[in-house]
Order: sequence, then structure tokens, then C-alpha cells
Amino acid sequence: MASTAASARSTGFRPLQIAGEWRVAARLERWLEIERGQLFLWAPVLLGTGVALWFALPDARRWSAAILAALALAIVAIAMGRGGRAGRCVTIGATLLALGCGLAWVRAERMEAPVLARAVVTRIVGRVERVEPLPARDLVRVRIATDPDVKLPSHVRVNLAIKDVPAGLTRGARIAVRARLMPPAPPAIPGAYDFERAAWFDRLGATGRGFAPVEILAAGAPRSGVRERLTAHVQSRIAGSAGGIAAALATGDRGAIGEADAEALRRSGLAHLLSVSGLHVTAVVGATMLIVLRLLALSPTLALRWPLPVIAAGAAGAAAVGYTLLTGAEVPTVRSCIAAMMVLAAMMLGREAITLRLIAFGALVVLLLWPESLMGPSFQMSFAAVTAIVALHESRSVRGWFERRDEGWGWRVARGGASLLLTGLVVEIALTPIALYHFHKSGLYGALANIVAIPLTTFVVMPFEAAGLAFDALGIGAPFWWIAGQGLHLLLWVAHRAAEAPGALAMLPAMPGGAYATMVAGGLWIALWRTRVRWAGAVPILIGAAWALATPAPDLMVTGDGRHLALRMPGGEMALLRDRAGDYVRDMMAENGGIDAELPALSAQRGVSCSADMCLIETGRGGRRWRIAATRSSYLVPWAQMMALCRSVDIVVADRRLPPGCAPRWLKLDRATLARTGGVAISLERGTVRAVRRPGADHPWLHPETVVPPRPARH
Repeated sequence: MASTAASARSTGFRPLQIAGEWRVAARLERWLEIERGQLFLWAPVLLGTGVALWFALPDARRWSAAILAALALAIVAIAMGRGGRAGRCVTIGATLLALGCGLAWVRAERMEAPVLARAVVTRIVGRVERVEPLPARDLVRVRIATDPDVKLPSHVRVNLAIKDVPAGLTRGARIAVRARLMPPAPPAIPGAYDFERAAWFDRLGATGRGFAPVEILAAGAPRSGVRERLTAHVQSRIAGSAGGIAAALATGDRGAIGEADAEALRRSGLAHLLSVSGLHVTAVVGATMLIVLRLLALSPTLALRWPLPVIAAGAAGAAAVGYTLLTGAEVPTVRSCIAAMMVLAAMMLGREAITLRLIAFGALVVLLLWPESLMGPSFQMSFAAVTAIVALHESRSVRGWFERRDEGWGWRVARGGASLLLTGLVVEIALTPIALYHFHKSGLYGALANIVAIPLTTFVVMPFEAAGLAFDALGIGAPFWWIAGQGLHLLLWVAHRAAEAPGALAMLPAMPGGAYATMVAGGLWIALWRTRVRWAGAVPILIGAAWALATPAPDLMVTGDGRHLALRMPGGEMALLRDRAGDYVRDMMAENGGIDAELPALSAQRGVSCSADMCLIETGRGGRRWRIAATRSSYLVPWAQMMALCRSVDIVVADRRLPPGCAPRWLKLDRATLARTGGVAISLERGTVRAVRRPGADHPWLHPETVVPPRPARH
């Protein structure tokens, strides 16, 4: 006893420290015990964190280090956990993180396919895998599996003018067509869409434009498939973009929606209606269950002797699977079908149908099958929306506000409207960071527009469209199509009014990945816990939001080919180097620059001197004057003039290789430099440069196996 007291006196603080550690550990165990029902919800989060880690880290050495570090943490937690819940949570979480990183790595390697090395004009011979009409653009998009003996990527995609499409161009046909092909493009500037990565996971090695004539070497399917025939039938019943939306709801084909209407739907926050996902699958499942139940209940014998809800749930499950296959079995639809099947299974077992645990299980299944889907906005937005809705309505206080009461119809309508408005607001709050990160813009009136659009689509458009399809077999479907068409015209009217309202769009030019991850972590913390500690998630949300808002917009953006440049002018607007830049370039530069307006020509701005071949720009940023020179044509500038110009400017931008003697004062962005960096975004205020390509990045799509078809012989 004396030796123990002496030891305690010699260390002084140690007994207190040990007692404090035990108290913290005990409180942690008690908290995890209270939250034990929520722990499973973090399984897909940790698996997804591992997937995101693989995409964020640059090379195999760091991927291996992350996996080994996570497994080492799991082993340490096993050794030190002593059977406690906290130790088990750390062990399982670290293992899931390592599994996610490994899954993404394996999936990326398994999707390896050759990619076209450079732009070529060549003859394609192969089998048609998919035909996608785009009538709003007068195009047909065709995916072709090329013949093995042709030196081309195994899968290519070409756009054909509708007038050039022969009658026999169906799935399974062997065709020959001459086309101009290009390899999948990387992001043109930091923050732009990464088609190169998306094409890798789709095994798409080249895209381009085909030229007439298209030769049919062997016939394919004798007629169009069910999906194509159904799309054509719907569009014959409802014309224009309204018919395109009706076809999108029925088959997932969005090709007939006009660009102006599609943009209005995006700006108003209603674009989610075009992607067949949870809303559409839920409507199909609900309608099927209701119809089957009512029909079976007409027989007293069946109603008394058979479990009608179970039978109806089985029929609804079959309808969900059929609808998923009909609409092309895209990942969002498959994801929604999995969730619907789990809900129906819970109903058949007498369990609560819609819970966060079912959503977590659905996310887990999707991540195990398609880990790359985590990086796309579709996965993030759909799961964020449904998680926010379920978490909101699982809250005791919200349940108390909106539970059914014995009251008049006026109060019931008001309570239902308030419930829809609150749900819409929560969903908009959850989706805003995702939209700003991926698209650099977010509609401000989406909650109000969805209050009208979602009930209109669910209870008017889709039921009457289904009735029109059913009664067309008897030749009396016209009244149903008329009502569905009026609902769709009303939907487009709401979209245009919301999109054109003052301040309809919030723009954010650049959100760092760290800021976005911080906000996502805070949102998940609030949604997935149940005790008061959940509100600690507001801190990372505020930190991430402040970080994103404090990030300056780029002053200068240059595409990876060096052809296009956008410069921020003193008034905040951005101007384009080339007067004849295409719509895609203009929209991309505007979005990434945080501008919701048409970009003017740089040559018309003050402080800019342009000839047909060059522009010389002077602008003030960060307390100094910047001189920028940029080429704007394919003609070469005389060598002596170019050398003198390089010495007199801070930045030179060119779409060709400049000689070594060209040495500007700060930065040279010619073809050789941009080949290494990709497109760049520059803050002149801070003197920082962000590039598409990170040094040492070694993801498979950055260094693929390439093929080049032989040059045609000259006659």
C-alpha cells in the first residue's frame, strides 16, 4: 500500500488521468449503446469513404498505403478494444474503408479497354449495341461494338443525322460507317465534367460523328424493341417537349426534350423528374399494389382466405423489375428498384416499410456492385434526397406536427401542404451543396416548384399516361392522353416561371473538394444519429460553407487544348478569347466562372488589343498589372515577334508548341505544358494555378492502352 501511494505521489496526475480516461470510455460506450440502432447506417458511409479515398489519392503506392493503414487500425482496435462496442465499431469501420478502396481499385482495373490515341477519320465496322434517338437535336446516337480485327477501341459511339439513318439500323445489326472519332475528353478546365473517367467505366474508347452512307452488312432485330416502340408511341400521342417528358417517364428516353425546356427544368430544380429513379418506381409500385388489391378484393373468397397485401406486394415487385428493365436498367433505376424490393419485402414480413436501415442497405448493395457510381451526382443526389426525407419524418417532433388528427378538411389540407413545403425545403438544403459542387449552380425556387411538380407528376401525369397506354388497346385512350398532356404543359409552365424568376439561380464558381467533403460529413452526422450529439454536425457544415464561399473565383481559365480562354474583367463578368466558340465551351466557361449570362467577346473589352491571330491583354489584380498574350488562330506569328512578345508579358497562352526561347515572366501555357497539366484555372489575385492533371496521378483512365487505325491508302 505504501509503495502504491509513493508511486501515485511520484506520478502525481496519473490516477486522475486513468480515472478520466475510464470515464470518457464509459460515456462513449453508453452513447454507442443508446445509438446502437443507428450504427449500421454508417456501413455504406465508411464503404463510400474508402471508394472516395481511392479516387482522391493519385497512385497505387498511396492506395496500398491507405488500405494497409485501415487494416492496421482494425487490428489495433481488435487488440485494444477489449470487447467494447467502440472497439468493434472502429474495427468494422476501418475494414469497410479498406474494402471500399480495394473495390474501387479492382473495379477500375476490370473495366480496362483500349482507347483511341488521337482524333482520326476512319471506317467503323461492328455490331450495333444501342440506338438512342435524339429528335430534339435531329440526331441518333449509336453505340457500336467494333470487330476484333479492326484496330479500333472495342466500343465506340457515333452521332448520326436523322436523315442519314437507314431503315435497318436496329440493335444487333452489323454496320459499316465512316466517322470522325476522338478519344474521350478529360475535363476541359478544373471543375468541368470528367467524361474521360465516365467513359472508362462504360468501356467506351472513342466518340464522334458519322457520315452518310451507313451500310447495313447484316440485319439485326427484325423490328425495334419494346422500349423503342413504346417511346415512339408515346411521342406520337403527345407532341414536342411534353411528349419527350412523357417518354422519359415511361421508358427513360429523354432525347425528344428541347434544349430550352431541359434547361428550364434544370434551373428550376425539376430535372430530377427526367431521370427514372425513386419517384417513378414508387409511383409504379404504389399504383400496381392499389390496382391488384382492389381487383382481388372484389372476390369475397380471396379476400377472406388469401393474404391479399402479400400478393399485391409480390405483383408490385414484379412491376418494379419490369419497369426497371423497360427503362434501360440504368444505375439510378436499379438503385431505386433495389430499395423498392426491400420495402416490399419488409411489408410482406410485417416490418416497418421505409426506414433509414433499408436505405443504407440499398446504398451498400449499389456500392458493392458499382463503386464508381459514388462519384457521380446521380448517386449523391438521389440518396441525399431520400435520406433527408426519411430522417425528417423519423423525427419525433416532425411526426407530432404532421400526424393525422380528427379535424376538418381545411386543416388537413393545410397540414399536408405544410408537410410538403417542409419536406421540399429540407431536400433543397440537402441537395444544394451537391448541385453547387457538380454543376456550379442551384435553383433557389426548387422547393416551391416541386410542391406543384411532384404531386402533378405522381397523381396526374403518370396515372393518366398509364391509362392512355392501357386504353389504346381498345382505341379509346385519347381522353387520358389529353389530360396527361395538359399536366405536362403545366409542368413545363411551372419550370419556365421558376427558371425565369429574379434570382432564380445561385452560382458558385469553384468549391474545393475538402469543403464539399466537410459539408457532406456534417450532413450525414445530423441525419444518421438520434441523440442531441447529432447537432454537432452543424459545425462542419458551417466550416465547409465558409470555406467554399471564401474560395475566390478564377480570374483566368484556359482549356486543355489551349484554344479557349476566359478572362474575368474588372466588372466581374468574363469574356471569351474566340468570338466563334461553341455553345458547350460558352456554357462550361460561364458555369465554372460563376456567371449566369452570355459571355461577351474579349476583343470588345477595354484594355484588350486583338488582331486576327493574337490578343494582348492588360488587367489589374492583386495590386499589380498583368500582361497576357494569347493566340487565337492557326497562323504562326513570326519568330522574332513572338520572342519579343514573350519577354514582355507575364502569361502566354497558345494552342501550339512554343519554342524554348519563349520565356514569359511568370507562366507559359503552350501545347507541351497543357499536355502535362490539362486545363488550368488561375487566380491572379493570389497567384495560384489549379490544373486538371495532378502531378503523379496514375488512375487507369489517365494512361490507358491506346490504339490507332491505319491510315487509308492513297489512290
